[in-house]
Amino acid sequence: MDQDFLVRDHQQAEAQRHANKVLNYRPPKPLWREYVETAVLAIVAAVLLRMFVVSAYRVSSASMEDTLSEGDYIFVNKLAYEYGTEPEAGDVIVFKYPNNPERDYIKRIVALPGQTVEVVDKVVYVDDLVTTIPAHSKNIDLKILPADLSFRDNFGPYKVPEGQYFVMGDNRDDSKDSRFWGSVPRDNLRGKAVFIYWSWAPNVNAPKWGFPYVIDLVQWVGYVIVNFYDNARLDRIGVPIS
Repeated sequence: MDQDFLVRDHQQAEAQRHANKVLNYRPPKPLWREYVETAVLAIVAAVLLRMFVVSAYRVSSASMEDTLSEGDYIFVNKLAYEYGTEPEAGDVIVFKYPNNPERDYIKRIVALPGQTVEVVDKVVYVDDLVTTIPAHSKNIDLKILPADLSFRDNFGPYKVPEGQYFVMGDNRDDSKDSRFWGSVPRDNLRGKAVFIYWSWAPNVNAPKWGFPYVIDLVQWVGYVIVNFYDNARLDRIGVPIS
């Protein structure tokens, strides 16, 4: 009798385990579903990062040479000046152009709110002291223009209003900046430039985009393949912006 009782207990336990196994069974996900879920999560993460943390920009002029070149693609930290952190002189920033907020500009902060800026024969002074010269800034024109002809080489003195920043391009002789259109309000700042993630030398002969795009896409693929070695500036990838 005891043996029969033990056998029945064992059979009931085995039946219970089997039932639990059946109830808890989950068929394995098909491989395509795993790929789709991963892709959706990656897209959502990218969108959230793009909205709240970082943005990607393409440098479209020579005004920041030789720090940044036309065709550089950069990441911008949108949270750099949040939570009490204030911009500093020397920061390279992306901001909404004061005269047309639909356009984004990239320049370097030269002077902070309340400071006085003056340019004398291309030399930049802040509060009567020669400001720090960025490592890759340059002057490409030996001529010195008088202030009554242009503010490029002789400007000010100008006191930066509170809550605003005086910015200049590193390519001092080929930059339209605060010398010409004034300082940048704090609310116009989009973020601080961090590093270059890609760089492609511009080419006037590159294919143009236009409807219906299919032919242009094929042309672009061919253009990139043929010109990759000459146009891709791989040595600039990952370079920090300072």
